[in-house]
Amino acid sequence: MTESYETVRFDVADHVATVTLDRPERLNSFNQKMLDEFRDIWSRCRTDDDIRVVVLRASGDRAFSTGVDRVDGRDRHTNPWSEDDPGFFLGAKQNRVWKPLIAAVHGMCAGGAFYWVNEADVVICSEDATFFDPHTTYGMVSALEPAGMLRRMPFGEAMRIALFGLDERMSPARAKEIGFVSEVLPREQLWDRAAELAGRLAAKPPLAVQGTVKAVWDSMSMSAHAAREIPLQYPQLGNSVGKLDLKSAPRPEWELRD
Repeated sequence: MTESYETVRFDVADHVATVTLDRPERLNSFNQKMLDEFRDIWSRCRTDDDIRVVVLRASGDRAFSTGVDRVDGRDRHTNPWSEDDPGFFLGAKQNRVWKPLIAAVHGMCAGGAFYWVNEADVVICSEDATFFDPHTTYGMVSALEPAGMLRRMPFGEAMRIALFGLDERMSPARAKEIGFVSEVLPREQLWDRAAELAGRLAAKPPLAVQGTVKAVWDSMSMSAHAAREIPLQYPQLGNSVGKLDLKSAPRPEWELRD
């Protein structure tokens, strides 16, 4: 199934939704149209039980995304206290999507692109990927993007990206070293690898996978005590639904991950 959007390509096959940012002439930056389309996309991913996994990738050669489109811009409320953050539209978890999200990053991943990557469950990248946040270079405060990075990388690394702007870019090797990405691949293998990983997750009992995603993400905003006690409810709720007999559960050929 392929659905038509103006800024994004959306395809569903074999329980995997593949979302492709499709504004390569603007380095896949987001405008208000893309924000609105992502709100619809996340709603569909959340409610359509035929979708079990989401892959996010981008078209073009130069960039995964460079954040907000500085030409088109986005709609902003005249009252700053009533304004919506782009993450309300772009963030999978902010839209209550508990189906695992795999981000396949190539080229430049900058600024507002972290709204997507920060809320992914698995991030892989190509050897040409670079990660940076240009806000301070342009005289702008960098706040929400590095706040999200703190869930994925050490404090010092998030601060360095946030503070140094266009002076530095994080390499794929460094991103893997600190755990921001879990695999670095040749560019020509990136999309196939994302599809392979998505297929493995789509083959698992979906409620077990989604419950795992929700339990882990919910626990990150809890105190240490709550993170021990509250997630206990998730297995109690979910393990009796769709549970496989241990003898009949598949035994796939496993791979050793570096």
